[in-house]
Amino acid sequence: MSQKLRILITGFGPFPGAPFNPTQPLVARLLRLRRPAFADIELSGHIFPVTYKAVDRELPQIVAEHRPHGLLMFGLANRTPYVRIETRARNAITMLWPDANHDRVRKRSIKGGAEAMMFGPHTTKLLQAAVATGVDARSSRDAGSYLCNYLSWRAIETTCEKKGPALAAFVHVPPLASGVVRQRRGTPNRVTLEELVDAGEAMLLELIKLTKQAVRSGKQLIP
Repeated sequence: MSQKLRILITGFGPFPGAPFNPTQPLVARLLRLRRPAFADIELSGHIFPVTYKAVDRELPQIVAEHRPHGLLMFGLANRTPYVRIETRARNAITMLWPDANHDRVRKRSIKGGAEAMMFGPHTTKLLQAAVATGVDARSSRDAGSYLCNYLSWRAIETTCEKKGPALAAFVHVPPLASGVVRQRRGTPNRVTLEELVDAGEAMLLELIKLTKQAVRSGKQLIP
């Protein structure tokens, strides 16, 4: 490759029920990493407001601006005590919960057609990378029906475009163990930000390797 591989890392801001979103500091920490493996990599980041309009407006903008070859997205799963590597996006959207702008959607599906779209077999490799750091990470087939699932669907759509990313992945993270939530007796141990950063770095390194392979195989040519 004559030019740098470009990887875009995204997170979300706060939303109703979650005044603090750990994906914001997670993305910031990943962007500050300095490793030899990142020497020929161009990392960029973006934090989405938790609104449907923002995703529809900003995702095309940042893809056009950064032209990423790989897209690594993070979101908060407020009721899940472990890291979830999503394998697909469901063609579902909640009509119950408003977004951060207090807007509600008026339909139960994102678009007509398939019930779900798959990220691809690379999610298995990302899971293995996360588990190797010691964090509790599991594969998931249900990204919910809120903004995380919605962004996942839209991101998979971009990988189908001629100049879109070669690979995309979405990872749900749990609330942090300290500084944000108080642990209740008998509940599973939650992860720390440092553990999330370690797992995030491992998944980022794996995504870089897999994206390079995808680019070399002709999935996407570096302009």
